[in-house]
Amino acid sequence: MTIWHLKQALINFFLTIGRTVVDTMYFLGGMTNLAFQSIYLIFVPPFKRDKFFEQAKKAGFDSLPIVSLVALFIGFIFALQTAYFMQRLGSEIYISSMVALSLVRELGPVLTALIVAGRVGASITAELGSMQVTEQIDALETFATNPIKYLVVPRLLALAFMVPLLTLYADIIGILGSYIICVFRLGISSDMYLNVTFDSLLYKDLFTGLFKTTFFGMIIAWVSCFEAFNVQGGAEGVGRATTRCVVTSFIMIIVADCFFTALFYFIFP
Repeated sequence: MTIWHLKQALINFFLTIGRTVVDTMYFLGGMTNLAFQSIYLIFVPPFKRDKFFEQAKKAGFDSLPIVSLVALFIGFIFALQTAYFMQRLGSEIYISSMVALSLVRELGPVLTALIVAGRVGASITAELGSMQVTEQIDALETFATNPIKYLVVPRLLALAFMVPLLTLYADIIGILGSYIICVFRLGISSDMYLNVTFDSLLYKDLFTGLFKTTFFGMIIAWVSCFEAFNVQGGAEGVGRATTRCVVTSFIMIIVADCFFTALFYFIFP
C-alpha cells in the first residue's frame, strides 16, 4: 500500500465518522423537536377522539393475535428451559415464580414493544411516508392543518396507552403457557402453581414492567413519524425509511429498557 492509498483510506475513515456523527445529531435533534411539539399539542384543542380510537384499534386490538402467539410460546419455552435446570436441584416448584417474575419485569414489556415496533411502527412509517412522497402532508399545511397535531398526536397517545395494555395481556398469556407446561407436563398441581406464582409477584414488579412500556410506545410513535416525515426518493425511500424505523426503534427500546432497569434497581432495591 502506497502513502497515497493510506492517505485516502484515512480520509474516507474520518469522512465516514463525520457523516455518522452529523446524521446522529440530526436524528436526535429532529426527534427531540418532534417530541416536544407533539407533547405540547396534546393539550391544544381540537381534540380528535375518533382519530385516537382508530389508531388505538390498529395498535392494540389488531396486534392481539401475534402478541398472543408469541407470548404463549415464550411461556412454553421459558418453562421448559427453566425446568431443565431446576429439575437438577429438585426445585421444580419454583419454575412458576421464575417465569412470572421474568415475564412481568422484563420479557413481557420488551417483547411486546418489539412486536409493536415491527408491526405498528413499520405500518405508520409506510403510511405517512407514502403521504410525504405524494405531497399529501404539504397539502395539509396548505389548508392550515398542523401535520403533527393531525397525524402524530393520535398515534402517540394510542401507542402510549395500548402498549402497556398489550404488555399486561402478554404477561397473562405467557404465565398461562408456563402453567400448561408445569401442570400438564411436569406434574405440578394447579393450586401450588398459582399460589407460588402470585406469592412471588409484588405490586412493584407489575408497576416497573408497565411503567416503562408507556415510554416504549412513545418511542415507537416518535421514531416512526420522524422517519416518515423525512422520506426522500419515492417508493424506494419509503422502504428505506421503514427499515430504519424498525432498526432504530429496536435499538432505542433496548437502550431505554437498560436505563429504566438500572433506575428501578436503585429506586426499588
